[in-house]
This record gives sequence, C-alpha cells and structure tokens, in this order.
Amino acid sequence: MNDTKKVVTRFAPSPTGFMHIGGIRTALFAYLFAKKMGGTFILRIEDTDKEREVPGSIEHIQESLKWLGINPDIGPNNPAEFGTVIQSQRLPLYIEYAKKLVEKGLAYPDPYTQEELDAFRKKAEEEKRPFLYRDHRPETFETWDGSRPLRLKVPEIKRYKWVDAVRGELEAGEEALDDFILIKKDGYPTYNFAHIVDDLEMGVTHVMRGDEFISSTPRFLSLYDALEIPYPVFVSLPPILRDDRSKKLGKRDGAKDILEYRNEGYLPEAMLNFLALIGWNPGTEQEIFTMEELIQAFDINKIQKAGGAFNEDKLDWMNKEHLKKIGEDVVVQEVFSRLEKQGLTGEQNFVKKVSKIIFEHISKWGDIDTMAGAGELSFYFNTPEYDASLLSWKGDAIENSKKHLEWVKEKLSSSSENDFDNADTTKSLVFDYATEQGRGNVLWPLRVALSGREKSPDPFTLLYVFGKEESLKRIDNALSKIS
Repeated sequence: MNDTKKVVTRFAPSPTGFMHIGGIRTALFAYLFAKKMGGTFILRIEDTDKEREVPGSIEHIQESLKWLGINPDIGPNNPAEFGTVIQSQRLPLYIEYAKKLVEKGLAYPDPYTQEELDAFRKKAEEEKRPFLYRDHRPETFETWDGSRPLRLKVPEIKRYKWVDAVRGELEAGEEALDDFILIKKDGYPTYNFAHIVDDLEMGVTHVMRGDEFISSTPRFLSLYDALEIPYPVFVSLPPILRDDRSKKLGKRDGAKDILEYRNEGYLPEAMLNFLALIGWNPGTEQEIFTMEELIQAFDINKIQKAGGAFNEDKLDWMNKEHLKKIGEDVVVQEVFSRLEKQGLTGEQNFVKKVSKIIFEHISKWGDIDTMAGAGELSFYFNTPEYDASLLSWKGDAIENSKKHLEWVKEKLSSSSENDFDNADTTKSLVFDYATEQGRGNVLWPLRVALSGREKSPDPFTLLYVFGKEESLKRIDNALSKIS
C-alpha cells in the first residue's frame, strides 16, 4: 500500500435490525482515523444476504450514526463517483469481476448438489480430516450460466504471511485456503467476494473490522491475488468483552442496540468517549474527550490487541462527567420535560430548584424517569402522605417532635422571604436550636414533615426548595397528624 495515498476507511454493516456496540466502535475507529488523516469515511450497506435483512434497518443504521455524530462523507444519501454504496444495487459489478475470474480459469460453477456436498463432508468427518471443497474440485469446468453457485479456484495453495496494523506479522498454513463461493445461486455475491470488490472500487486503504475475521484473511488474500490487486492495510480490532472479561459481549449478556442507550438518556458524546477507550489507549491520563479531541489524539498504533470490557458503571460515570458540561438552562429544561411526562409539574423557579437536587442523583437522563416512576420525586410536587409515628426520632415521645416543630414553625413565620434564598440561610435559622436540643430530635421530624420520607435531601435544602409558604404548610400538616 502506498503510504502517500489518501486514507479511505469504511463501515459496512448488514441491515439485520440490530446495531451492536461492537459495530459502532468499528465505525467510530474508522471515522476517527479517516478524520485524523484528512481522509474519507464511507458508510456501505452490505445487504446481499436477503434472508437476514430486516426492513427499516438501513434507516436504523443511519439514525444510529447520526445520533453519535459519526457522519459519513459517502453513504446511502450521498453517493460518490463509483455509484451507490448499497451492495444489492451493485450486482452487475460483481458479475463483471466474477467473469474476469472465469476467463482467467480461477472460478468455476459448483457441479455438486447439496446432497453430494453433505456426503463429502460426512466422509471427511469419518476419516477425521478437515473437509475442503478444493479436494473435490472438478478437473474440467462447465460454462457458468448463473444457475449454479460460482466458486473461486484458489490460485495457489501456499502458506500465507501478512501484516496486521494491530497484531503485527501473522501467518496461516494451506489448510486455511479453500474454494469458497463468490456468487450464490440467487445471483447475489457472498461477503467474501463483494467486500473485496467494493473496497477496490471505492478506494478503501484501511480495512477495520473485528478480529474474528483474522482466520478468514488467507482466503481473502487468495482472492486479492486472483484479481491481481494490492492488499489494503488490515486493522483487526480487539473484541468488546463482558464486564467479567469471560467472553465477548453478546445479546445474551445484555448487549443492547445502540439506540437503546439513547432512549435511556445517555449523551452521544459520552457514548463515543466510552467506546473509544475500549481497545484503544491514548497513552495519557486523560479520560474525558470531545469528538474533536478524540480525532486529534487517535493513533492507529495505540489500538490494543487484548479485548476491553464493557463496564456500564464506567459508562455512567463518564456520562455524568459530560452532563456536568451542559448549561444549567438545558438541565432545567430536560428535567422539566421529563417530570411533566410523569405528571409532575410546578412553577418554573420551583422546578429549577428541584432540578439542581435531581441532577446530583443521576448519571443519565433516564434516571429521572426511574426516580419519578418509583415515586421518589412525588413529595416535591404533592403534600406527602405518611404515618405520624414516622415523625418520632428513634422512638422518642411524639410530644417532643411536636414541641420542636412548633418552635421551627414560629421561627420560620417570623423570618423574611430572603431567609429562604439558599440552603445556607435556611440552615442559620434552625441549626443553633437543633444543636442545643439534639440535632436528630429537631431535624428528623422537620425532614419528615417536609418530605414524608426517611431518606431525602437535608431539611435545610428542602426549606430552600419549598420556600416559606409551602414549608409552613407542610409543618402544619405534620402538627395536625400529631394532634
């Protein structure tokens, strides 16, 4: 590969209805490298397996990348000079290349029925040897008319050696080579054939994909040789593992479609940041990156060989760090919108106060929905319901709670609205009395009176949030329960 050639990378998913985070990480690395090198990033749709295709998947793929800001330079909606990037619309091209191989004597129509192939395979098993199609290659080839699958005739059975940008020098023996299918009986090309033709036609210089393709690379190389075309740079990405690192993360292990994370309220910036650091190390202590910072820092030589774990706790932490960068107005609007959908509404300044408290207890926007759904936020918007016995501090006589609440009520009644400007000023109103009488004795019934809960923000914060009028109303409600 000529190092001066403009870098072209691609992400080539199949439209099967699920966007695994591993695929998204591949797209991200391909995008980052192309942008770092001033190159081109292509989104190609490999839809030649029609049995597995799920309607709407192409749109789903595009929506996923758009959410994350991984914008292809060339894609379904912005084709290039080489034409469409949707493989099912490029069938004449694959036939053209197939015919070139036929003319060179390097491809032949498969003469066997499925029953015959099964018999060959069974015999190989009985003889305890690997089954290879090339062992049954016909001596003479029929004319290919498209009615039978077309197979590659491996041009040379040899040991292959190649260099991978991540794994270094790799090699495989003759047993890795076989006469694989190029064009299926239905007229569609196989992945093994189509992706190589497309990479050539689209000028792809660096092929980034999961390391599960390493074992297939010798077959790919034999096809490159048959077509007499140079190899691209192979970049085998490490797998994304379960949190316990026992195996690759799959659907059964809780892997989600990427847009599920959007629905759960994760920020795209955080998801990009998180995925970038699975299998790639910038070589610094920095953990929080913007997209631009990732582009500047990305180095293909720092992609790791070993798999990286998908740790959702780390994702939550990283998401919170990105949330902290968001302006207060955006936070208030998001909290307000989510609370409103849960039927929790209030005056704007009040919601703004509540937003600050809620923000301290979330790592993603969806946590607001969870908290609201569990009833954890209802006391802010509705007078709480609770049993009077909850007002007693550690079994102390309920009359003592009444005495302390009456003192607090009198103190708040004689205070000005300015005394409720923040939690520090509300604390100054009652803290000395609470210290004198026993903090738990005073502050526990006050907390319960305001929230109706054993666990809530401290009573000084609640006094600030509710303000003078609502705080006195709730204290009166508690006193009426005791009476």
